[in-house]
Amino acid sequence: MDELSTLRRQYQDLLERLERNEREFRRLGRAVWRVQEDERRRLARELHDGIGQNLTVLKHRLDQLDAALPPARDDAHATLAAALALCGDTLQDTRELSRLLRPPILDDLGLEAALRWLVRSQAEASGVRIELEIEALPALDGELQTLLFRVAQEALNNAAKHAQAQLVRVHLTARDGGLQLRVHDDGRGCELEQAVQGGGSGLGGMRERLRLYGGVLQLRSAPGEGLRLSVRVPLSPP
Repeated sequence: MDELSTLRRQYQDLLERLERNEREFRRLGRAVWRVQEDERRRLARELHDGIGQNLTVLKHRLDQLDAALPPARDDAHATLAAALALCGDTLQDTRELSRLLRPPILDDLGLEAALRWLVRSQAEASGVRIELEIEALPALDGELQTLLFRVAQEALNNAAKHAQAQLVRVHLTARDGGLQLRVHDDGRGCELEQAVQGGGSGLGGMRERLRLYGGVLQLRSAPGEGLRLSVRVPLSPP
């Protein structure tokens, strides 16, 4: 009897140790992810406020130089026009990269506004029709908002680049103490095991990131039948 009690106690101690290790793993994983997002925010700000502003000033100086040249200098005007076009394209690319790294709207206006911006920009860039439905949401923790935004961003990238979808439906709701995000596309579908373990879809990384916050990722797909992605995250992560 004493031996059985000892085994039970050892088993309970082992379970408690495993639970502590799991909590520590999640804590460290969330800390690493926070550092990554802080670095994204810093780089996005540097691109926008540093390089972006320098390019704006350069474009203005080129405009001034073009206006100061005599009209007869067609060759110089043509060279400056090409330089202005290149400067404008680079400025636009810099601003777009800054928004993709960390859209200011996510920090300024929150998840709903950021998702509407994401859907609009993704639809314009890819030509995919994206329908978004967001039900009333409670006040959300900043990390939770970032998590849901990154999941939606990855899912839409996957639908446009890998699934070759024509229509994507995105639905976000708060229910039963958690947030549920569903993304359904009409693309070519995939073999789920292969998509999660490798390839360029990012689904495996998405699942691991959600685990850090007690979230669950569910996928349903088959070749030629599109992909149905469902995410559930508790409002109060463990």
